Amino acid sequence: MQLEFFDIPSPCVEVCQSNEKGYCLGCMRTREERKEWLHLNNDTKKKVIKRCIQRKKRLKNKDTPKVAEIVRTESEQLQVEQPSLLDAPKKMTSFHDTDLDFGDFEL
Repeated sequence: MQLEFFDIPSPCVEVCQSNEKGYCLGCMRTREERKEWLHLNNDTKKKVIKRCIQRKKRLKNKDTPKVAEIVRTESEQLQVEQPSLLDAPKKMTSFHDTDLDFGDFEL
């Protein structure tokens, strides 16, 4: 077990606005978590940071489109169209070995 000599710094990135759920847009902490940060012990601070990371991932996944594709109909209404299992798979784009960067890769 590693000893921790320093306090865990605040995850604040100085974007202090709340979204519709009450999470800070910058660090994804709740109002209560932001208010009590200085009084929390290190274990609780770690848990808060893990929750913030999970919230940020959920928000990112919410914004990315799913497998289904969105298509426009004649009436310009958006409908979700599931890809058929009977259709031929979409062609994958090829890439060249020069496109890969393994500069930071270690074994």
